[in-house]
Amino acid sequence: MSLLTRLSPAGANGFGAHSTAEEVSAGLDLSGKTYLVTGVNSGLGAETLRVLTLRGAHVIGAARSLKKAEAATSAYGELATPVACELSEPDSVRATVQAVKDTRRPLDAIITNAGIMALPERTVKHGLELQFLTNHIGHFILVTGLLDSLSETGRVVSLSSSAHTNPYREGIRFDDLDAAKGYSGWGAYGQSKLANLLFARELATRLPAGQTANAVHPGVIATNLGRNMNIPGFLDAALRPVLNATFFKSVPQGAATQTYAASHPDAAEINGEYFADCNVARSSKYGRDADLARRLWETSEALVAKL
Repeated sequence: MSLLTRLSPAGANGFGAHSTAEEVSAGLDLSGKTYLVTGVNSGLGAETLRVLTLRGAHVIGAARSLKKAEAATSAYGELATPVACELSEPDSVRATVQAVKDTRRPLDAIITNAGIMALPERTVKHGLELQFLTNHIGHFILVTGLLDSLSETGRVVSLSSSAHTNPYREGIRFDDLDAAKGYSGWGAYGQSKLANLLFARELATRLPAGQTANAVHPGVIATNLGRNMNIPGFLDAALRPVLNATFFKSVPQGAATQTYAASHPDAAEINGEYFADCNVARSSKYGRDADLARRLWETSEALVAKL
C-alpha cells in the first residue's frame, strides 16, 4: 500500500483513495444500462470500460479514431460499441453525437474521460489553445449535443483534476483563450480542468429533476496522459517506481471515482458537486464560482456556434 492510500482513509460511504473501480461497483447489476465513455483506448478510460461491462452495462466507447475505439472495445463483444471522437475537431465531435443517437440507446451516463495534459509548447487549433479546445470545448459539444439522449435519471461525469486549483491567475482567461499573451503548459492545463469543473457545476443547474452532473478528480495516476511531460529518460527510469509506490494511484484506483459517480446508487441524487477519492470534496474558490461557471457556459456556446 502506498503512502497516499495510507494517508487517505475511506469516506462515509466506505470508499476512499485506495478503492478500485471494481470495488466501488461490486454487487451492482448494470444490465440494460448504457454508458458513453471517451478515451477508452488507454488508462482510466480502458479500465472504466472494462469494469462497467463486467457489471453488465453496454458501453459506447469513444477514442480519437475508429481503429483505436474498435481495438479497445473488441474484447467485449455485444457489450460495447466503438465510435470515433477527435475532441479537437468540432465536426468529428458532432459526427460522434449523431453516431451515438443512431444507436437509439438512452444514456445512463456520459463520462468525459479523455484529455491532454501540459503540452510543452503553445498549440492553437480553430483559434483556441489546444488543451482548452480538447478538454473543455470538445466535451462541451459532445455533452450538450446528447442531452436529449440522457435517460430520465442520466448522469454526466466530467473528469476534472486537482490541477483546477492551479490555473492562470485569472482562473479562465476569457480575453486570451488562444494563449497569445502568454503560455504555460500547466497553467493552460489547470484552466482546462477548471473549465471541466465549472461546466459540470453550471450543467447541474440546467438539467431537469432526476438528472445530475458532477465533476471528479481521479487522483494522481501514471497514465499516458503524462506523455508530454519533459522528464529525462534516466530520471524517469529512476524516479517512476518511487513515485508510483509513494504518491500515484494505480489505474484501477484512478478509475474508481468516475465509476462511482456514474453508476453507484448512493451517488444518484448528488448534483453539481466535485468528487475526489469517491466522496464529495471541496474545490477551489474559482471552482465554486457560479458567476464564473455561467460566463464560461455562455462563452462556450458563442465559441461553438462559430466552429
